[in-house]
Amino acid sequence: MSDSVSKYDQRGVSASKDEVHAAIKHLDKGLYPNAFCKILPDIAAGDPAFCNLLHADTAGTKTSLAYLYWKETGDLSVWSGVAQDAIVMNLDDMACVGCTDDIMLSSTIGRNKTLIPGEVISAVIRGTSDFIETMRRHGVDLHLAGGETADVGDIVRTIDVGFTAFARMKREQVLVNRIQPGDVVVGLASFGQAVYETTYNGGMGSNGLTAARHDVFANSYAERFPESFDPGIPSDLVYTGTHLLTETIQVDDQAIPIGKLVLSPTRTYLPVLKAIFSTYRDQLHGVIHCTGGGQTKVLKFIDNAHVVKDNLFPLPPLFQLIRESSGTGWREMYQVFNMGHRMELYLPAEIAPEIIAIASEFGIAAQIIGRVETAKKPEVTVQSPFGTFHYEG
Repeated sequence: MSDSVSKYDQRGVSASKDEVHAAIKHLDKGLYPNAFCKILPDIAAGDPAFCNLLHADTAGTKTSLAYLYWKETGDLSVWSGVAQDAIVMNLDDMACVGCTDDIMLSSTIGRNKTLIPGEVISAVIRGTSDFIETMRRHGVDLHLAGGETADVGDIVRTIDVGFTAFARMKREQVLVNRIQPGDVVVGLASFGQAVYETTYNGGMGSNGLTAARHDVFANSYAERFPESFDPGIPSDLVYTGTHLLTETIQVDDQAIPIGKLVLSPTRTYLPVLKAIFSTYRDQLHGVIHCTGGGQTKVLKFIDNAHVVKDNLFPLPPLFQLIRESSGTGWREMYQVFNMGHRMELYLPAEIAPEIIAIASEFGIAAQIIGRVETAKKPEVTVQSPFGTFHYEG
């Protein structure tokens, strides 16, 4: 095991979630085992032409960084972004099977009441409402069903923000991964500013935050805010960076606080994917959300195929900053972080220009980032300016 992966494990997190996958490997995989998320029969109405999706996720340890930034600056707006993070980690997984509309949401918030006052809860709830309204303006209907806020200071150090999402859709509209040799891979950028975003997005998403937080920011935060990290982490792995939250970095002629850059709300691709599905649903062979596992995520959804990624986006400033701060090897960087694109579409080469054009209408950069070749087992090769890295399933 490399030093960087060992460091990641010692902080109590995992890019691959091997133990989790081992624990659930015997569970029923639903109606379509190779779909990106589990799909159930239509339990809600019993119609064999329909199916149900029920998905749950959280903002992960991004809440710890939001807590630091709020305590340091008093800026409550970061909590709106955390609400979006938790929602999008559900929605964009569900989008990978073709579900982009009429989705019900319910929140589950656990807080340490002595540290997280009501104004933070209000900011999270307000952020939820604002995100739902933004999506409605762009043709995506989301419905908030309510939720639960629990004071659980005995088990939550600061705050945990999660959402559960439910949808009912026609089985004929379900996208099941059938990625095949000859496909090209179109990547949708995670950075920049989409038409439905109000500021530049660094592209972080909600994966790799434990590594980014501790590797980028200075140890003074450990002394001032010990509640922001697990006391079981070895002390030499806690806030080992050199940067301050309010220190700025130049991005596209903007001076952005590093704390805000890392806290960029997880971009949703629902509006652009809904537009793509309306015309090209039947021609798509796979849609992959590059979350846990980063650029190797697709390994879980291919058999005799080799995905070669040899035309990636230029590395966004955020990931360059994390790499320089952490010294993490490039191989592990591509396994932990999305590195510039968080959504992949696998499709015939002839429709790629149309897909790219639709994305551009939403202000999202898109390009062919790779191709699929024949292989005897699942393989991914990343060819980057920093080296060529090979991964096997």
